[in-house]
Amino acid sequence: MPNEIRLQKYLAERGVASRRKAEEMILAGRVTVHGRPAKLGQSVDPKTAIVAVDGQRLEPHRERKLYLMLHKPRGYVTTMEDRHARRGVAELVASYPERLFPVGRLDKDSEGLLLMTNDGDFANALTHPSRHVKKVYRVTIRGQVSDRQQEALRGGVELDGQPTLPLELRLLADEPERTVLEFTLREGRNRQIRRMCGALGLEVARLKRVAIGPLRLGMLPPGQTRELTAEEIKRLKNL
Repeated sequence: MPNEIRLQKYLAERGVASRRKAEEMILAGRVTVHGRPAKLGQSVDPKTAIVAVDGQRLEPHRERKLYLMLHKPRGYVTTMEDRHARRGVAELVASYPERLFPVGRLDKDSEGLLLMTNDGDFANALTHPSRHVKKVYRVTIRGQVSDRQQEALRGGVELDGQPTLPLELRLLADEPERTVLEFTLREGRNRQIRRMCGALGLEVARLKRVAIGPLRLGMLPPGQTRELTAEEIKRLKNL
């Protein structure tokens, strides 16, 4: 079963003993699963298994809720399983025992702030279209962007027969070879910024998400994570 783990690993994660010592305890007949003597190599579901050691039942496992900020590098997909065997963000959080999933998405060629959690209610609330949670992106465009094109982006561009919501746009750099713009969106259509720019004849060279609501990426290096503080979690939930 996909959620099951080896019994000795379960005992080690519960702090009963090291894996090797747990194996010795199982062989000595000191461990039972659902009232029956355990077998070495046996697997259990951490959420439902009734495990006892020396007749003392272990308390049911309660997975802690975890909220992470990840700096997603370019080249990684945000799907947890990819049939094309591309690198995924699951690799970057594999060291955590909790099964984490991304809150929303960043496409393969984009980078920046991505939230990871095992709290489904939190993820659904934050990504629901009715919430209009603010997200900020730093976007590098090849060449120059005219005033007319900037105004068109601010006012909304038609995608799939529906105009995008008006957005905040700030000019960060205006050079002959590139233009850097800061987009602040309150909706999240698929590859929205790239498609909006494409509709106006603009080519995106780099796209980086730098903020979600009050949360900013800051100086977190690409590929690295950090746990959100209690205050950050509270502020995101209050959105």
